[in-house]
Amino acid sequence: MKFSKEVKTGLLAVFAIATFIFGYNYLKGSNILNKERIYYVVYKNVEGLDLSSVVTVNGLKIGKVKQISISSKTGDLVVEFNVVGDFQFSKTSIAKIYGGGLIGGKSLSIIPDFTTSDIAISGDTLVGQREEGIMEFMNDRLSPLQDKIENTVVSTDSVLTAVADVLDKDVRESLKKTLKDLGEVAVSFKESSKTLESLLKTNQEKFNSTFSNLDKTSQNFAILSDSLSQLEVGKLVTNIENTIADFNAITKKLNNGEGSLGKLLNDELLYKNLEGSTKQLEQLLEDMKLNPKRYVHFSLFGKKPGPYEEPDQKEE
Repeated sequence: MKFSKEVKTGLLAVFAIATFIFGYNYLKGSNILNKERIYYVVYKNVEGLDLSSVVTVNGLKIGKVKQISISSKTGDLVVEFNVVGDFQFSKTSIAKIYGGGLIGGKSLSIIPDFTTSDIAISGDTLVGQREEGIMEFMNDRLSPLQDKIENTVVSTDSVLTAVADVLDKDVRESLKKTLKDLGEVAVSFKESSKTLESLLKTNQEKFNSTFSNLDKTSQNFAILSDSLSQLEVGKLVTNIENTIADFNAITKKLNNGEGSLGKLLNDELLYKNLEGSTKQLEQLLEDMKLNPKRYVHFSLFGKKPGPYEEPDQKEE
């Protein structure tokens, strides 16, 4: 079967147009061959979120922002985004704007809610949230401080103007120099703020990773510290209990008269016998000092030593 040149030209034109449409949509990030679902979410402020901003779930890209429009009734911003693939989530899931640096570049994150089985279908509207970015954080913290510095400079200038007539030339020059220095400090503070913002933008991912690692390290250290504390306290309590038990056992034996020390403490007769023996031993030692010849005799004539006398009798 032969085709005329006109038919061939028409088929070629249709093929070229179809190829162009497919390629154009593919370059924009849309694949007409893939089935996509459209969802909506309403925000008061979408600063940093642009067309073609990515839509993610736990960091995985599943779609992109297709359109941002403003409601003529409420002034709210309606964000339209698509989801490509088979991932399903409920109608109560949250669409949160997050990330971003000094020049925008924010993304849309889907936080699924698996507590309900009511699956969101194409055309549904999700709950919107907005995460505070670095720019919002810096503005909230630095703007009040900058305003205070500017107010201080203005107040100082007013005071200098009011007392200018009272002060001499040297004092006025000194105050003018001080005011000038304060102005330079304010300018330097602004430049430092810009530098800090640039540094935060450049190293945002590193800072986030560092804070995450510090948080994990702190949690691990707390767990380890608790374990060590419990271990040492347990050992200490066990040792104290064992010591008290041993002491109680010894005390009980002493009270029951067990052992030499127990008998000595509880047997009054034994105590008196020991006391009498000790006294006799002292008397014997004293007599040996006073009459050594009575116990060690070296006489050649065999003189018989006198009888032993009590120390009390000798004194009499």
